[in-house]
Amino acid sequence: MALNELSTAPLVRFSVLALSSIFFLVDPLAAIPSFLAITLGANPERRRRMARKGALTCFIVLTTFAVCGQLIFRLFGITLPAFEIAGGVILLLIGLDMLQAKRSATQEASGDTEEGAAKEDAGIVPIGIPMLAGPGSISTVMVLVGQVPSIWRWEMGAILGSITVTSLVSYWVLAGAGRVLKVLGETGIRVLVRVMGLLLVALAMQYFVNGMMDLGMIARH
Repeated sequence: MALNELSTAPLVRFSVLALSSIFFLVDPLAAIPSFLAITLGANPERRRRMARKGALTCFIVLTTFAVCGQLIFRLFGITLPAFEIAGGVILLLIGLDMLQAKRSATQEASGDTEEGAAKEDAGIVPIGIPMLAGPGSISTVMVLVGQVPSIWRWEMGAILGSITVTSLVSYWVLAGAGRVLKVLGETGIRVLVRVMGLLLVALAMQYFVNGMMDLGMIARH
């Protein structure tokens, strides 16, 4: 029993890390106000269709970067420590914005909501990209993939599973955005965003520290 617990501990730890970091970066709850503004006047069926396209786009983009992550590292000669530090900086900036209960410019640029509202179908852009699958979530997936020795390792299953769960939850949240907003209220959503922002800042610092340790600039304990 003790051996089984010991062998499953790394899997559980990595899976929790992957799911929490990817979900916090996609952050469908914080996208609810923009989604409602974009789909203003749309009937429930069209709103669900746009949510489905956004979630599917998020899944395809993040899965593509997960599967091709190792190739991208080799192609551009990028080392894992460099990407961990760069990813940590990006996550830190997004987390600091989330602490103020607002979407980062990397997730939602100025004018994206207005531009999306003017489109007949904004499910792919800007809902899928960059509101859900933005630079922060992509860099997080890349950092996670960089820690996996081979694409056939169990860690890849944890990463792909985390992307799948996050995409499904994103669809559920956005498809029922009106109900979620009524239940949580704007204050409740802001509180959740701030809590996730705090955890994201801590995660960003951990990525930064890991990168510094991998470079030998900080001693490992």
